Amino acid sequence: MKKLIIILLLNLMCVLVIAQSNIRLNNYWANLHYINPSAVYDKYMAVFSVAASKQWYGFSGAPTTFFASGTTYIDDIHSQIGLVLVQDKIGFTSTTSIDLSYAYSIQFQNKWQLHLGLGLNNLSTYYDPSQVNLITDADNNAYQYLKSENNFNADLGMEVIYKSLKVGVSSQNVFSMFSHVDFHQTNTNFLYARYRDNTDNIVNMGYGICGIQYSNMYQMELNATSYLKIPPIAGLNMKPELIDVGLFYRTGSEIGLVFGFELSESLHLSYTYDYHVGGISRSSLGTNELMLTYNLSKRNVCHSCWY
Repeated sequence: MKKLIIILLLNLMCVLVIAQSNIRLNNYWANLHYINPSAVYDKYMAVFSVAASKQWYGFSGAPTTFFASGTTYIDDIHSQIGLVLVQDKIGFTSTTSIDLSYAYSIQFQNKWQLHLGLGLNNLSTYYDPSQVNLITDADNNAYQYLKSENNFNADLGMEVIYKSLKVGVSSQNVFSMFSHVDFHQTNTNFLYARYRDNTDNIVNMGYGICGIQYSNMYQMELNATSYLKIPPIAGLNMKPELIDVGLFYRTGSEIGLVFGFELSESLHLSYTYDYHVGGISRSSLGTNELMLTYNLSKRNVCHSCWY
């Protein structure tokens, strides 16, 4: 236990530093692997998800983002291999990110579990000059700054699980802490805690809190979700379906709704709506996001089945 506390403190000291914002899902709680390479899913042989987000709907040039993620856990070596793909377009700028990750799971007595993760990513940036309107011919020099680029970076993460409680910390784009040349790959840090009931009751509750740090700005998110099991219909051989409904508040005047439904035992669909009540609300109808998750082959042995 003493060694576990020391590891936690060392990781927190390395991660909680000055950072800037980064592209992310609104409903990252549904798949924490998008923000933390150490988020291990050993309940299934593999987990795949795809998502699409249209931010600030009605706002010209607002971001449109597509996400894809896949992980597979290998029991024999207590390791998870993961891949995250992100394609984001905002105005005349388009970025594509490919992130490969590795996570290792350590089992302790008394149901403690520690996950350590590392991710390596490549970000490609492309500019569309045809969408750039210059005021005068003298501004043509601006095109020299609109060249395609490729940059490499790294992510670090750690998770601790005890029964129904999960605590995680991660740092995306670690190399950017030491260089500010590439403003598209900015360092972003997360510190979160998640608790979820996992009982036979019809209704279970889950609660989350996440702190996000970028540059000299800090953001906090609070999340509460109810999980409702629909009893099977008499005479039909089917397992209870699961519906989840959640609310979240994010500092910076953002509120949101999350709704999810299990289409089958392996397939889950979720929808997230995020509304900014600040000044941008005069030009925007909010952010819409869809995520589809597929879980492949349930395992007989699971060390973190609370999620």
